[in-house]
Amino acid sequence: MAEPVAASRLLDTLRLAERPRPRAVARWPHAHWLAVGTVCLGAFLGQLTASVTSLVFPALEERFDAAFAAVEWVSLAYLLVLVALLAPVGRLSDLVGRKAMYLGGFAVFAAASLGAGLAGNLGVLVACRAVQAVGGAMMQANSVALVARGVPERAMRTALGVQAAAQALGLALGPTLGGLLVAHASWRWAFWVNVPIGALGVLTGWFLLPRTFPDGRRPARAAREGRFDLAGLLLLAASSTALLLALSTASGLPLPGWAVAGLPVAAAAGALALVRRERRADRPIIPPGLVNTPGIRAGLLVALSGYLLLFCPLVLEPVVLAGRGTTATAAGAAITALPAAFALAATAGGALLPRRWNDAARCRCGALTAATGLLALAALPAPGPWTTAAALLPTGYGLGLLLPANNALVMRAIPAQSSAVGGGLVNMVRSLGTALGTALPVLAVHQAGTAAGGRAVPLLLAVVAALAVRLCRD
Repeated sequence: MAEPVAASRLLDTLRLAERPRPRAVARWPHAHWLAVGTVCLGAFLGQLTASVTSLVFPALEERFDAAFAAVEWVSLAYLLVLVALLAPVGRLSDLVGRKAMYLGGFAVFAAASLGAGLAGNLGVLVACRAVQAVGGAMMQANSVALVARGVPERAMRTALGVQAAAQALGLALGPTLGGLLVAHASWRWAFWVNVPIGALGVLTGWFLLPRTFPDGRRPARAAREGRFDLAGLLLLAASSTALLLALSTASGLPLPGWAVAGLPVAAAAGALALVRRERRADRPIIPPGLVNTPGIRAGLLVALSGYLLLFCPLVLEPVVLAGRGTTATAAGAAITALPAAFALAATAGGALLPRRWNDAARCRCGALTAATGLLALAALPAPGPWTTAAALLPTGYGLGLLLPANNALVMRAIPAQSSAVGGGLVNMVRSLGTALGTALPVLAVHQAGTAAGGRAVPLLLAVVAALAVRLCRD
C-alpha cells in the first residue's frame, strides 16, 4: 500500500511545477500563439542540435584520436535513448502535466549540453548525449500535444505548420552554424550553443504555457492506477537498438561476426515480444487500441515515411555532390533548398491550395509533390548543385504540405486524455524515420562502394512517397 501512496505524492509534487500564467497573458485573446512560440523554441532547438552535431564528427575524430565508427555513437546514443523514451515519457506527462515535463526537458537538455561541451573524452561525451536525449524526449513527447490542445480547433493545422517550420529552420541553420563554430571557435560550442536557448525556453515556458490541469484537479483515479510498463520500455529499447546497430554494422561499423548475424534476429524478436507484451499490459507504453485505430495507424506510418523522405536527401546529397567535386559551401547551399522549401510550405503553402480541401487531400497533394521532386532527382544523370537544388525544392515543399496536415489528422483522432501519449507516438515514429533516413543513405553508399551508387536512393524514396498517398485518409 505504501508504494501507490508514495507514487501519488510524487505525482502531486511534480504537478506543483505547473504554475498558472499571469492573468494578463491568460486573458489575451491570442495567448495561444505565445504558447505555440514557446513550443517552436523547443522544436528549433531539437533540429538545430541534430544538424549541427554531424558537422563536428571530423573534429571529434582528431580531438579524441577515434575512428569514425566510434564517433558515430555521439549521434547513435542520442537517437537510441530518444526512440526508447518518447512513448513512456508521453504517458507519464499525461499524469504529472505536460507543462511541467516540457520545462524539465529544457533544463535537462541545457545541463547535458553544458556537460557535453566540457567532455574530456569520447565516453563522457556519448554519456552526455544520452542524458541530452532524456531532455529531448521530455520536450518532444509533449510538443505536439501542447500545440494541439492549446489552440482552437480552427487554428490547429496552422499552429502545427508553424511548429514544423521552426523544425525546418533549425535543420537549415544547423550545417552553416556548425561549420562556422568548428572553423572559428571550437567543436565544444556546437553543444554550448544549446545552453542559452534552453534557459530561454524554461523562462518563456514558465510564463507563457498554460497548465495541463487548469482547474487543479487530478486525473481520474483509473488513469493513475496500474504499474509502469517497464518490460515494454526495455523491449522497445532493445529492439530499436538492435535495428539501428544492424544498419550501422551493414554501413561499416566493425562488430564481431556473431553480432552481425544476431542483430537482425534480435530486432525482429524484440519487436514481436513487444507486441505481445503491450497486448497484455495494464498500462502499455504503446497502447494497442490507440495504434490499431485505422486513422492513427496510417498517420503514424505517414509520419515515419515523411521524415525518412526528409532526412535521406539531407544525408545523401552532400556525399554525392562531394564525389563530383562540388565544394562544401556550394553543396550546403544546394541542400538548404530542401528545409527552406519545407518551412515555406509548412507556414504558407496551404494558401495556394483550394480552401475546400481537407487535411487528407493536402497530405495526398504533398506526397505527390515530394514524389515528383525525388523522381526528378533520380532521373538527373550527373546533377550539380543547381540542378540538385531545383529537384529538392518540390521535394521539401511537398513534405511541408504533408507532415503538418498529417499531424493534425492524427492528433484529432486521439482522445484528449491521451494526447501526450499520442504526441509521443508521433515523435517516436518521427525519430525512427530520422534514424532510418540517416542510416539508409550511408548503407547504400557503403554497399555500392561509391557515392554515385547512392543515386538509386531517390528512386526508392519516390516509391515510398507514392505509397504514402495510399495511406492518407480522412
